[in-house]
Amino acid sequence: MYCENCKVVFEGGSCPACGSKKVRGVLPEDICFLTETDPMFGGMLRDVLEQNRIPVFSSSALGAGMALRVGPMFDQIRFYVPCENLPAAMELVEELFRAPALPELEGEDCKEESHERNE
Repeated sequence: MYCENCKVVFEGGSCPACGSKKVRGVLPEDICFLTETDPMFGGMLRDVLEQNRIPVFSSSALGAGMALRVGPMFDQIRFYVPCENLPAAMELVEELFRAPALPELEGEDCKEESHERNE
């Protein structure tokens, strides 16, 4: 389903963002919400999407006037892509913002090493 107000694609009967039940099926020409991020990561995301030839649209969550008042670092940028590009764009977002996994430390190995150093 698609909420025209929030531009969100979802499953179910009401919009998860605004709760509206005035939703419809998504159309190929719809512009869909992708993610919201701070300006620093927003610039990086825009570059990655454009390098992958995905049209991207963005808007300030605060609005231009409020962002000027409080400063751009307190703003959040909302990103939208055409419906047909949403799956590919979501993959790029997950890949770009996924935290790298930390190597697992073996508890016994750590204890043995610290024990050896103390002797």
